[in-house]
Amino acid sequence: MRNKKEKKERDRKSEDGSLKEKVVAFLTQHRSKAFSAAQLRRKLSLRSKKQEEELPALMDQLADTGVLNRLRNGSYKISSKTTELTGVVDHVNPRYAFIVSEESEQDIWVSTSALKGAMDGDTVKVAMYAQANGRRPEGEVVEVLQRKKDEYVGLIEVLPKYAFVIPDNKKMYTDIYVRQEQINGAKDGEKVLVKITQWPTNDRKPEGEVIQVLGKAGEHHTEMHAIMAEFGLPFSFPDKVLEESAKIEEGITQQEIAKRRDFRDITTFTIDPEDAKDFDDALSIRKLENDTWEIGVHIADVTHYVKPDTQLEKEAYRRATSVYLVDRVIPMLPEKLSNELCSLRPNEDKLTFSAVFEMDNNAKILNQWFGRTVIHSDKRFSYEQAQQVLETGQGEFSEELLLLNDLAKKLKDERFKKGAISFETIEVKFKLDENGVPLAVYPKIRKDAHKLIEEFMLLANKKVAEYVFKMKKGENKNTMVYRIHDHPDLEKIKTLSVFVKKLGYSLQVEENKVSASLNKMMDNIEGKPEQNVLQSLAIRTMAKAKYSTETTGHFGLAFPHYTHFTSPIRRYPDMMSHRLLQHYLDKGKSVDKAAYEEKSRHSSDMEKIAADAERASIKYKQVEYMRNMEDREFEGIVTGVTEFGIFVEMIETRCEGMVRMSDMDDDYYELDAENYRVMGRHTGKIIAFGDKVTVRVKDTNLEKRSIDLEFVKLGKNPSGKERVRPETKRKKQAEDETEYGFEF
Repeated sequence: MRNKKEKKERDRKSEDGSLKEKVVAFLTQHRSKAFSAAQLRRKLSLRSKKQEEELPALMDQLADTGVLNRLRNGSYKISSKTTELTGVVDHVNPRYAFIVSEESEQDIWVSTSALKGAMDGDTVKVAMYAQANGRRPEGEVVEVLQRKKDEYVGLIEVLPKYAFVIPDNKKMYTDIYVRQEQINGAKDGEKVLVKITQWPTNDRKPEGEVIQVLGKAGEHHTEMHAIMAEFGLPFSFPDKVLEESAKIEEGITQQEIAKRRDFRDITTFTIDPEDAKDFDDALSIRKLENDTWEIGVHIADVTHYVKPDTQLEKEAYRRATSVYLVDRVIPMLPEKLSNELCSLRPNEDKLTFSAVFEMDNNAKILNQWFGRTVIHSDKRFSYEQAQQVLETGQGEFSEELLLLNDLAKKLKDERFKKGAISFETIEVKFKLDENGVPLAVYPKIRKDAHKLIEEFMLLANKKVAEYVFKMKKGENKNTMVYRIHDHPDLEKIKTLSVFVKKLGYSLQVEENKVSASLNKMMDNIEGKPEQNVLQSLAIRTMAKAKYSTETTGHFGLAFPHYTHFTSPIRRYPDMMSHRLLQHYLDKGKSVDKAAYEEKSRHSSDMEKIAADAERASIKYKQVEYMRNMEDREFEGIVTGVTEFGIFVEMIETRCEGMVRMSDMDDDYYELDAENYRVMGRHTGKIIAFGDKVTVRVKDTNLEKRSIDLEFVKLGKNPSGKERVRPETKRKKQAEDETEYGFEF
């Protein structure tokens, strides 16, 4: 009986929302006309007596909030008091979207029927209605200004006379209709890439043509290719680029060596992942006569080989970054450059661009030098090999490695004294078989060998940025590409503070205390089950780092000036930094700032696409791995709460899944958003963000990249008794998954 009542309540809430959307959408479509409540009742063909009765009150409410105009004769029309803004569509669910605009402090709510065929990510002109104080602004799309993309990946369903493509994109809530003559040989159940030929309208699906068949859905290479196609990543290099790279001479002439500072006789080595092939940085070390140390940070001299206005240069700019999917690298540069000519392989002379520092035993910088060099690496360490030397004190170059590690720790200590923040996020790594099937998933562990390299790369990046910034006095500084990271939004910090307090931690929100307080919290949660969850939340309070020609500092690193200089094989901004630094070392004048700002913006955009693609490949492999774990129990942490489900991260595998509210029929659970929890109406059971729980894998969906879970054990309730989920038959409700239940 209770379940029936609660189902009715859910249906009522859904009806309330859909009635409002129907009214606004209809009056928007007929904006020149006015309608009474009785006329609207007939026009809308309302489904229930209850909706008919509620319509007049809803009309008055919409008039009071400025969405509708109430006329003297008692009729209503859509408000003409609108402000037109430009923004980007965030289509959060099938019923409505938000328009995110820099011209509005708040996002603008738009019903799906008022999107005028705009799709997620499109740039649109939106008419924002007048609103009452405290109300979220609402509006309608007036015009689609720019489509984000016109190609989509999805599963094709082939029927006798036509087909539909069901997009992989979770924010695409409509199928794409494909005419028979545009199926182009695709077979039912295959993954395809479809190009939109006709954009949708309010009453018509988008139409498209199959332009590439990716393979049978569910197969490893098909799904990885689908992710590449979904994010617009290239499958190969254009022939012109490969032809150009093939013509590059491999030898190093004596004339070239004579132009450079020679480090070939100085102890030099690289430290990289075991499976890496593109070694773009090396360290050299030697003791100087005055009991100080010369530390060289040597970076592959990519711009010696990749010249401006070449096909190689244009392709590197277009890609802007290498992309690291679970099973493959999509390189920024062709293999001849990335893995051969530019890679700082051992026992070979290599051209480099270096930052060289004279340091004392306390890691204080006494002198610095920047310029082009030639090196000869003596040893290629994997991180594991270098770590073994650091832990045992034994092995090749043990004295040099131990000294560098000591200096690196002192550099790190100095950073933290100045306010740097320690975020040790846990990333996952997979062991795959020959067919790409995941055999194991485990967390990547960062040890001293990783941190040693990191500190010297940070030092080089920081000092290059400082050097260029200080070359010219006054306002007219030399143009440079900086890596900037803004201060966090204090409102987000306050929200985080309220939340972590509920888990027994404290966070100070005063602007000058945020860094120290965050670091203290990071120390307190280290090694605890909630570490990854809280670190992820803290990171989401931070601004997004990006590239810019304006140097506003890097909050997370506590550097007033910072750039990316140390990875030119895999990042285009580092190539720009190399070119600019050499230009200024050659006494060149400052270059066009606007051109480099546009290149910086493009690089930031491509970095985000790469990160999204990498996350998608990880999520797919996590779901594929968990597919074989159904009915197994896992300890987990609640990572999100929403109206329709509870997200749980399983500690062992770092995979996240969802327990759907509709599967929890031991009670009717309501969201308490303010306290980040759900509460059982009848039993008083509470499930809150950060709770330790035991879950069982119920179902996996590779196409949606989702994992459905069910509770086995909950945390303890206020009486101290364990909350145990009764073994009852569950009914699955198809609801769309969102990443998190609330935003930071």
